[in-house]
Amino acid sequence: MKKYILQKAPFVVPTTDGKVIEEHFGKATEGGSQLSIAHMVAPPKWSEPFQTPEFEEYTYIVKGKKQFIIAGETLILKAGESIKIEKNTRVQYSNPFDEPCDYISVCTPAFSFELVHREMD
Repeated sequence: MKKYILQKAPFVVPTTDGKVIEEHFGKATEGGSQLSIAHMVAPPKWSEPFQTPEFEEYTYIVKGKKQFIIAGETLILKAGESIKIEKNTRVQYSNPFDEPCDYISVCTPAFSFELVHREMD
């Protein structure tokens, strides 16, 4: 029995806002709920609504810049930088810049729409 899982075909999450989401491990790919790992590309001028997730989220910026509004504080991360956001923290993610932002996201427990609690307009 193999002691590893090799991911060659991540699940591409359907989106309507131009963002590319490739889940390598997590609920959509293997049904796992402990952790999710996704590669994402946020297009220029992209943003999500505020959310208060029930999971910790780690983000590593591969290329470009990404803006975070965390509990009222605005941060901009650039390539090579990373951040951990504690669960139950109100946050908004966006790319108000002119270039795409390429990044890796890790959520513990795994990302799910039931746990993200996005605010609706």
